[in-house]
Amino acid sequence: MRPKIGLALGSGGARGYAHIGVLKALQSENIPIDMIAGSSMGALVGSLYGAGQSVAHLERFATLFRRKYYLDLTVPKLGFVMGVKVKELIRLLAKHKHVEELDPPVAIVATDIKKGERVVIRSGDVAAAVRASIAIPGIFVPEEWNGRMLVDGGVIDRVPVSVVKEMGADITIAVDVSYFRTEPELGTIYDVIMQSMDIMAREMIRSQEMNSSVMIRPIIKHSSSLDFSGVEQLIACGEAATKEKMAAIKQCIREWEERHQ
Repeated sequence: MRPKIGLALGSGGARGYAHIGVLKALQSENIPIDMIAGSSMGALVGSLYGAGQSVAHLERFATLFRRKYYLDLTVPKLGFVMGVKVKELIRLLAKHKHVEELDPPVAIVATDIKKGERVVIRSGDVAAAVRASIAIPGIFVPEEWNGRMLVDGGVIDRVPVSVVKEMGADITIAVDVSYFRTEPELGTIYDVIMQSMDIMAREMIRSQEMNSSVMIRPIIKHSSSLDFSGVEQLIACGEAATKEKMAAIKQCIREWEERHQ
């Protein structure tokens, strides 16, 4: 017998590429991943991994990504970015799969902006679900999903520990890629929106850390959540931070096995 291990991958914009390094480190130590819950970039990385993209392929995609090719700007009403190009890119990378087909199973977290409710997506088109989960309010136009208007999962559940527990995880490895900086330079509307998200994250994550078996925090210095240029460094940070927590992860596994002998 062994415990079921679940990953809760948090939101954080471009900083979420650190999740690839987390997967890389877990894989190198043969730590199984039985289920994933993700918000925003955590949903994107987790879904592509569940669709069968190898860690090496995820690394290559991340280093080649240029946001200017996938941003379809619109006259601001509900957001600056339509998100159609991004959704088609996700659909291609996810191999046109549905959420219920992903292996390991993935739960995608979004926020119903009208009702103020968490929406956990376990079925349907991966591309539409992830597009909803990455829809940063004020930047992306919200995604319509089954009559709901959905935005970034990080608004309501920055690191979805409770979701991966509900999926059946015995051990939860949470990954928080937020970074709160006091007195930041706020030069654009994007800076204001992302600083607001990081402030909300600071309050949310305190309880999530207590509920997780292990909390990994790869981001040790400020990097913009909209800066996609330092991908290699972000992946390396994720890998290094996970290796630092590897002893704690293995200890959790041993303790669970001892209790269930």
